[in-house]
Amino acid sequence: MDKPAMDYKDFENCGLKKALTMLSGKWKPMILHYLFHYGEFRFNDLWRSMPRVSKIVLADHLRQMESKGIIKRRETNGFPPEVNYALTEKGKSLGPILAALEKFGNN
Repeated sequence: MDKPAMDYKDFENCGLKKALTMLSGKWKPMILHYLFHYGEFRFNDLWRSMPRVSKIVLADHLRQMESKGIIKRRETNGFPPEVNYALTEKGKSLGPILAALEKFGNN
């Protein structure tokens, strides 16, 4: 039986590739873990919860996931202003997938 060929354009439009690209990055799984299990976080509290991540990298990962609709950013007007992050409905739908990946990794 011949295997179907996938050209590069098909690969670029593949849903699996798109999903893995959205979630790729050293810190994204940990960010998602915290937001999924503990809910909304202020930026500094999230940063303090994660060992050895720089604020620049954390902010970059958060921006990337925000642009993909996985997390939402909420800024409050005050002094000093607070920035909070939480999962969107799209982000929450990753819960069973993340749990299955965690289970796979533990086995």
